[in-house]
Amino acid sequence: MTVPISLTLAGVALALTLLFGWLGARPVKPLSPPRLMPWRFMMMIAFVAVIAMLVHVVALVKAGG
Repeated sequence: MTVPISLTLAGVALALTLLFGWLGARPVKPLSPPRLMPWRFMMMIAFVAVIAMLVHVVALVKAGG
């Protein structure tokens, strides 16, 4: 993968991290049915993807220079 593709994927993963964090932080409604999506776990997975892509970008830049 090239650096622009890696940075784009890191940006998408960061956007998903922020979205999942926002969805997981919404207040609980006592009378509504339970939430079936583990938003906070999905936020952690997306954040791990951000870190992995940034490490990949650093490795690409270091190998190219």
